[in-house]
Amino acid sequence: MPRIDRHAPGTFCWAELAAGNGPEAKTFYSKLFGWESVDNSMGEAGIYTMLRLRGAEIGALYTMGPEEATRGIPPHWNCYVSVGSADETVEKVKAHGGIVLAGPFDVMDAGRMAVLQDPVGAAFSVWQPKIHIGTKVIGEAGAPCWYENLSRDAGTAARFYKDVFGWTAKQDPVKTDYTELLLGNGAVGGLMPITPEMGPMPSSWGVYFQVDDCDAAAAKAKSLGGKIMKPPAEVEEAGRFAVLMDPQGAMFSIIRPHPSAR
Repeated sequence: MPRIDRHAPGTFCWAELAAGNGPEAKTFYSKLFGWESVDNSMGEAGIYTMLRLRGAEIGALYTMGPEEATRGIPPHWNCYVSVGSADETVEKVKAHGGIVLAGPFDVMDAGRMAVLQDPVGAAFSVWQPKIHIGTKVIGEAGAPCWYENLSRDAGTAARFYKDVFGWTAKQDPVKTDYTELLLGNGAVGGLMPITPEMGPMPSSWGVYFQVDDCDAAAAKAKSLGGKIMKPPAEVEEAGRFAVLMDPQGAMFSIIRPHPSAR
């Protein structure tokens, strides 16, 4: 199992589920991906559950508080980008039309973070690591492997992320409505416009988890109470993927990468 000890600044480093019910979410994802979980008390803030794949941290989840519920925020996956300085990144975000939703603030001795929103409305977080680097596993079934922005204005979003993180946009030669976001020569994520067929959904970031068998994993998610939002389909040179929703309404995707993409 490929394990890592750092994430380069400007790359995604962590996925975190804001759940309606943490214990129920643990049960669903543990059965689907084989994750182990370790609960950590955060005092009045509740329980923060670290998710592990064969002993290595790959993400986390928590039960949303009353404030989020009052604001009508549905269960969702938060996506974190590793940065050298959370404070400097926050200033860049503000300078280029983004919004600061929270922070920057220290998370004990684990790291320093901020919750942000791009000019089109997609929320994301930044993480300045201290003793916690983020996910420690890549290239393994059950680990996060890709991050994707569905946007109401892909052009504006692409310019914003270039200004903040230095990402450049490369249009997919096969799927022409899909843009890869690159840091140097390496892909960090994807960007695609929200189409009329997708309905009135807001701009958002989402996470993909690697699987060995996309069809079997999608069927298992459904048997556990989830929904298949987009059935398994092939994307040339990328792999076979599906878009799912967990029983509490959080969207996520799964993919069996094409051998050339691994």
